[in-house]
Amino acid sequence: MKEPGDQDTDGRRFDKSKSDGKRSLSSLKSVSRFAVREDATDETFVEGGESYLEDDDYDTERLEGSSSSFHYDYVDNIGDSQYVEALAPASEEVEEEVKKKISENFFYDYMELVPMPFVTPDSNIPLDLLTLVHSFGYDCRKRANLQLLDSNTVLYIAGNQLIFLNLKTKEQMYLRSSSGRGIGVIGVHPDKTYFTVAEKGVFPKIIIYEYPSLKPYRILQDGTELGYAYVDFDNRGTLLASVGSSPDYTLTIWNWKEEQPILRTKAFSQEVFKVTFNPEDDEQLTTSGSGHIKFWEMALTFTGLKLQGSLGRFGKTATTDIEGYMQLPDGKVLSGSEWGNMLLWEGGLIKVELCRAARKSCHQGPINQIMLDEGEVITIGADGCIRIWDFETVDTADSIDDTGLLEIEPINELQVGKNVKLFSMIKMNEIGSNFWLAQDANGAIWKLDLSFSNITQDPDCLFSFHSGAVEALAVSPLTYLMATTALDCSVRIYDFASKTPLAQMKFKQGGTALAWVPQLVSYTGAQIIAGFEDGVVRILELYDPKGLTIFAGRKKISDADINLKQVFKPHTARVTALAYERDGEILATGSKDQTVFFFEVEKDYKPIGYITTPGPVRQLVWSSNSHPDSTLLIICENGYVLETPLPTIKEEEENRDVVSYEIKDMDIKCFNFSSVKSKILRLIEIEKRKTLRDLKKKEKEERRKQLAAEMGGDGEKELQVEEEEEEEEEEPLPEIFIPSTPCCILCGFYSEPGKFWVSLGGYDAGFLYHCEFPSYDQSSAITKKKDEPFDFRLLEDTEDNPIQTITFSIHQDMMFCGMQNGAIRVYILSQNKPSLINTEDYWHFNIHDNNYGCIKGICTSFDDRFLVTTGADGNIFVFTIFSEFELKKDIKAEVPSPRFGIETEPIPEDIEDPKAYSIENARRKRQHDKLMKEVEEIKAGKREKLKALRNEFWKLLEMNQGLPKHMQFKRTDFDIDSKIRAEIGRKTAFKIQKVEKELAWEKEKHQIGLMKLQNRFRESLESDTIVVHAIRSDHKISSYRLVKPSKYSKFKRTSLSDRRTSKLERLEKEGAGRKDSQRDTGGNISVPEESIIEKGKKFRPKTLSEIMVENQIEKTRKLILKAERAQLKIQQRKKEWEELYKSKPQDDFEDPRDVQAIKEAQLYMGDFNLKTAADYKIPEHMRINAAKKEEELGHLDTLAHSKKKNMNKCILSLRDLKVAVIEEIQCLVQELKSIQSTLHVSKHIPIPQVPQILPEEVPEKRFQYDEETLLNFKRQQIKTQDETSSQLEQGESAISGGGFLRLSSRKDSDLTTRDSLCRSSKASSFSVDAVKFLEFEKADPIDIELEVMKRDEIKHLYMQQYLTNRIKELIVTFDAELHLLRHQKLKLDTQMKLSDLHHVTLFQEMLLLKNFEKQENILQERVNSLDKEEQDMQWKINETLKEMEEKKIEIAKLQDQEKALYAGFQAAVGENNKFANFLMKVLKKRIKRVKKKEVEGDADEDEESDESSEEESSLESDEDESGSDDEVFDDSICPTNCDVRLFELALQLREKRLDIEEALVEEKKIIDNLRKEHDTLSKKVKVVAANLNVAEEALEAYQREKQQRLNELLVVIPLKLHQVEHVIFGEIPNDLSGTLVFSNHSLGRLQERIIQLHEENSKQQKLNKECRERRKQLIREKREMAKTISKMEETVHQLMISKFGRVIDLEALQTLSVNTTLEELKIKKLRKELTNAKEMKMWEEKIAQVRWELMMKTKEHTKKLHQMNDLCIEKKKLDSRLNTLQNQQGNAFQGPRKADIVARQKVTELIQLQAERISALKEEIALLRKKGGLILPPIQPPQEEMKPMGL
Repeated sequence: MKEPGDQDTDGRRFDKSKSDGKRSLSSLKSVSRFAVREDATDETFVEGGESYLEDDDYDTERLEGSSSSFHYDYVDNIGDSQYVEALAPASEEVEEEVKKKISENFFYDYMELVPMPFVTPDSNIPLDLLTLVHSFGYDCRKRANLQLLDSNTVLYIAGNQLIFLNLKTKEQMYLRSSSGRGIGVIGVHPDKTYFTVAEKGVFPKIIIYEYPSLKPYRILQDGTELGYAYVDFDNRGTLLASVGSSPDYTLTIWNWKEEQPILRTKAFSQEVFKVTFNPEDDEQLTTSGSGHIKFWEMALTFTGLKLQGSLGRFGKTATTDIEGYMQLPDGKVLSGSEWGNMLLWEGGLIKVELCRAARKSCHQGPINQIMLDEGEVITIGADGCIRIWDFETVDTADSIDDTGLLEIEPINELQVGKNVKLFSMIKMNEIGSNFWLAQDANGAIWKLDLSFSNITQDPDCLFSFHSGAVEALAVSPLTYLMATTALDCSVRIYDFASKTPLAQMKFKQGGTALAWVPQLVSYTGAQIIAGFEDGVVRILELYDPKGLTIFAGRKKISDADINLKQVFKPHTARVTALAYERDGEILATGSKDQTVFFFEVEKDYKPIGYITTPGPVRQLVWSSNSHPDSTLLIICENGYVLETPLPTIKEEEENRDVVSYEIKDMDIKCFNFSSVKSKILRLIEIEKRKTLRDLKKKEKEERRKQLAAEMGGDGEKELQVEEEEEEEEEEPLPEIFIPSTPCCILCGFYSEPGKFWVSLGGYDAGFLYHCEFPSYDQSSAITKKKDEPFDFRLLEDTEDNPIQTITFSIHQDMMFCGMQNGAIRVYILSQNKPSLINTEDYWHFNIHDNNYGCIKGICTSFDDRFLVTTGADGNIFVFTIFSEFELKKDIKAEVPSPRFGIETEPIPEDIEDPKAYSIENARRKRQHDKLMKEVEEIKAGKREKLKALRNEFWKLLEMNQGLPKHMQFKRTDFDIDSKIRAEIGRKTAFKIQKVEKELAWEKEKHQIGLMKLQNRFRESLESDTIVVHAIRSDHKISSYRLVKPSKYSKFKRTSLSDRRTSKLERLEKEGAGRKDSQRDTGGNISVPEESIIEKGKKFRPKTLSEIMVENQIEKTRKLILKAERAQLKIQQRKKEWEELYKSKPQDDFEDPRDVQAIKEAQLYMGDFNLKTAADYKIPEHMRINAAKKEEELGHLDTLAHSKKKNMNKCILSLRDLKVAVIEEIQCLVQELKSIQSTLHVSKHIPIPQVPQILPEEVPEKRFQYDEETLLNFKRQQIKTQDETSSQLEQGESAISGGGFLRLSSRKDSDLTTRDSLCRSSKASSFSVDAVKFLEFEKADPIDIELEVMKRDEIKHLYMQQYLTNRIKELIVTFDAELHLLRHQKLKLDTQMKLSDLHHVTLFQEMLLLKNFEKQENILQERVNSLDKEEQDMQWKINETLKEMEEKKIEIAKLQDQEKALYAGFQAAVGENNKFANFLMKVLKKRIKRVKKKEVEGDADEDEESDESSEEESSLESDEDESGSDDEVFDDSICPTNCDVRLFELALQLREKRLDIEEALVEEKKIIDNLRKEHDTLSKKVKVVAANLNVAEEALEAYQREKQQRLNELLVVIPLKLHQVEHVIFGEIPNDLSGTLVFSNHSLGRLQERIIQLHEENSKQQKLNKECRERRKQLIREKREMAKTISKMEETVHQLMISKFGRVIDLEALQTLSVNTTLEELKIKKLRKELTNAKEMKMWEEKIAQVRWELMMKTKEHTKKLHQMNDLCIEKKKLDSRLNTLQNQQGNAFQGPRKADIVARQKVTELIQLQAERISALKEEIALLRKKGGLILPPIQPPQEEMKPMGL
């Protein structure tokens, strides 16, 4: 049988696999789509009476293409079994046909699209068996599940329904899913005229409906495989983008009006959350999802239009899921992150990561949505916050360091609530307001006001729903009330008849089970019992609060209220089932902890006991009244089903000593389900094969008979062969399969006593199994045996979609089943036979979400008129059940009336701690505590014995001490073994170390907790409240509790006037200073040599020539200076005259200051407009903005803070004074006591009481503690634990709240009196010594001693009185100081209250100014830009005028040059030259000239200039020719008798004239261009000035509006009656709205101003009179001066004529000076002569020196000649001696010796050398005598030859 969800309800069927089994529908290379239309749909596309399908053939559209481009062609398919493809026409023709066929007025038929409920054919079950009447749920966690169609209608998805909710009337309308598989996502057209519904299912559709007609307008097909994740229209609404969900994630761009895809590609390989168009550019898209963001662009390539995607690269930033993002106008993308910061993307990379100050994240959690609204960036976070950011700051953000982070702060923020998780937000279309609707993922729809003004409304929760799966459902047995609970920790009550939610109650843990208490227990039906995930069971009571007699303080009374009646905790895990016994006597609760607990209902749910089950409990069902015995059916998840009888209720006395509540003697029957599905399938297969065999046998018999008749015996053989082949081909039967893990039992119910039906999931799904409990066998274990059902019922199409829950109607004629895929199935039962005999006929319809909308609960109303379902998708649907009787229209549930005294009953203490003891654990804990108490008593007895032994031991030790030393035992004698004591010490140290390690984590935890508390509550405090009490009176003074200064006091924007110099500027200044210093030092370094030279020159006497030159230079310089001074004086005089003439005012001149004063007087004199006036104009200096107001607020905070701080210092000083006074009083009291100890008692004066420092005077000591304080705290904690063990947390809080502070205060008092105790101890010791001394001296005193004692007594009496008076004086002085300071503080309190009021006003003004700041900045920027533009244009105009003036001056110069040229030529030609006319014509002739091209110019410009010059020259030549037609002459040849020089001069001057004329033309052109530019700029200036005036008027109007809004703010000013001077008939009027409030200072200034104005008026009158008289006097003086000037001019003329003979120019005469050139030449000549004289003198000195050197050389040579002469004489002597000796020796030695020969040769050579040297010296002398002779160096003798001479 066909699944209802697979029905094709829109008249089309998709051929998936019949025509081509090998096709892949998910291929990225090619996509084929076949759309087959039946004959029945011929009327679908009809326009103007013509059918869209003209023939009966099936039209098939085939879509082929790549991931980015597609071609379309049509395929005709014919036949039922096979589809045959025909040739398709060209794609272009098809597109034209499609465009022609789909008209804008075409609509689909909604009834053909909408699926109908499936009903078994021929079952007579009505289609409208169930009709949806209301939905109480909301799938708040579905993405973009809140859309706005108009100001009152919102749209959201609920399972398979689309709900239209009217916000005002709260009425609902519904659209069903066309696929029956659920709705993926919805979207709304920008014009709000269409909305899209993207379905889920196999190849789902996108249906576009028109609003408000709700007609299907277009259908888009084949966009994804299983479901859509997101859709979005572009800004114009012409394109639609869709992205699919798993598994394909296909991104498609649609031309939705033509139902055609334009582009298609795969978006990403992971889940894609969102796709959107760029609002500024439809060709750019962005997708985001799990761990990615992708940027798309439609690009036109050579292969066609494609989608090009660029994946965003995170770089250093951690990869994150991106839920919210926004495209900026310039192409950048701003996205969120999981940790709450914003990421700015540019070019596929993260440009910067935005965070808040101190590196805090922008949101605490992921950012789910980012929007741009009115120039502001809005972020919506999962932390429930909405923050507004400045767009320009975000857009221009850039990283400033390597971290990539940039800290910014939001402009505004809104915290919607604590338990709010915002998912999406849409803006409402309300004019003049800024309201938004927000989707809360925690189950709510909010209305938010984001105007952020002083009238901003608080967040309004419009609707509240369950968040997540609805776990349980219960319906009232008496009226149309139902209760639901979910894991969102709430229990809600609804009136489903009147479609209104009534009440809800929140808890700490989520609800998991629910049951309505039966009428037998609560006859009013007012009680509900709920189970929670922490094992707690709560009984709630519902009542109508309107029935209460007292409504104390109630403003709004709800229709229903819930009261907590009773709480108990039977389980340690989540409660899964609750069931009341049929008589209402026993309550059974089941849990995941595998226990079932029983309670006695009549005795306030007294626990009876519990049993353990072999698995987690799934369902509890008590037997009905038809069963003889009351039994409980326990269904476990793991395949076990138990049956227990009623538990026996024991008496309290029997139950008192029992340790546990566990019931062990109960007869429990167990059924362990064993899978039989494979056997059933095997039996079905056997039956099928048996039927086939029977059919085949019949066919064979017939064939045998036929063959026998035809063929005889051969026919039988053929039959045998065929039978053998068929027997071989028979397949084996399916094997028996039992799953290793038992399948989960989903639900079940009793059928008969001992028998039941169950529905299973997993492998065993698809059947209902009928089971029977085996007989009870105590000996066998229930977990080991396996049981099988004895019967089953096949359920069609439930093998993958099992029944989740089952309920029956009251009359047992219908069985309602909730399916796993969210569908409802209804089986019609026989009334006479309610057993499940036939399960073939049923009614089936998909209602909840098919993917995650498993039905958790299904119930009928008490009268079978309504059916309620709850699902895991968070939806709650209410249906009406088909009935022949019509329902009343206005049905409303009756809420039970409250019980008598319900308002006075104490509310039971709730169990909020999930770790609290259960009933069983509490009993076991009590037994354990009892045993521990007994053990402690035993331990205490042992300790008493040990104490007695210890006391006896101490007595023995004392006795030992009393013995003589030689008989005493030493301490070491008691040590039996020293090692034992050492071992005990080591173990003790080890235990201490172990305990320290065990407590290290707790210690660190508490230290961190203490630090956090201090940071939270103490760090922000600058000083705590200190209360100082007076000593004698009850007066006291308290300091201010000062918090650290606010951000406003620190806030100050730096202005240009008071801005500090930047670091760069300081460095530049320092650098410049350093450079100067370096220059100075460098100069100093290089100075010494020059200074030495200069000093040498300075002290060297000057020569006569130098003096002459200097005198000549000085004389010339004085003459030149005199001439220059005269010229400068003349020029200065001219300038003074020019300035004087310029400063001469015109006849109609008016002083600008007077004009300005007159304007101001006209504007403001006598016009005192109030700020509330409509025409009030705000002066520039009085305009205020948010920044100035913040500075003003900060200044006020700083001032108040400083005053409070000073007062706190005074109070601290007063406290220190009190401490000092108390210390001094303590000393004085001790001294007084010591004095009174020497006096008689009768003479004692009462000692004044010593004051004490109270704890509130030293609050800082509350946080000081030591080990003793902590030990006392621990003892109190243990004591409180022993007393109230059941209220552990309350005891701890009480101890921590009170005991610790009391201990610390006691310690403080001890500390304060420590010094006094020390002093008292000293004094007491002194007094004791004195008494001992008196006792020692017992003799009678003598007279002198009596006299001394009397004097001492008088002295002591005086000192006693003095000390007492001193103490009183100290106390009175301190109290006086306190009273004085208290009076000052009261005045300061008044000022602080006024400052607080002023602070409130300033803060309100600042908020208001912030709202105006944005628009004001825009207007101000416009004014500034226009003003700057006007200034720039005015500057350009001025520059143009300057250039025009300069050009005019140049033109005048050129004209002067031309005149001078003609004048010079005339002078050169002379007067009587006959060739003058000819030469003048030559000069004036116009000729063509080729202009020289500029090298730097462009070619085009050169050509244009040449053309223009040619045109000009041609024009000129034409003019010349026209003017000189009569006379034609040749200017190339000079005429005869004409001076050639004049002719050449004329030609040269003609060239100059042409140059001048060309320059004149160029200058005139430039002037024309400048004039045109000036006219254009003037027009633009007028336009800009007009715009500027408009902008200034708009700014002024906005300023006026801002001032009016500021005037609307209420300012509180406290006034006394004497300050109110507005009196009518002697009384103060009731209405003071028409009065003005002035400060005395302002009023005094106004009164003084009146007097000043009178004085100024009289002064001005006097001044006016004086000025008139002065004017008359000046006119008279002017006339006299004119006469004097004329006389002086006549005198000067006469003097000139008498002296010079004519009138001369005195200025030229005065400027005559010396001939500077002549004087310079004279000075040069003189200097040259001096230089030559110096040079001659130098050469003479050189000649003298050379002569002196020659003389010295001559002397030297003469001396050497004398030496040589002496040597010659000596040689002769030696020769003579040698000769004598040789003669004496004999003949043997007569021959010459060799040595003598050698010596002789050497002497000869030496003589020759000396002779040569002498001749050379003579020649040198001769040369030196001659002038200009060349001096050669002296001849050096060789060194070798000189050596022997030295021997």
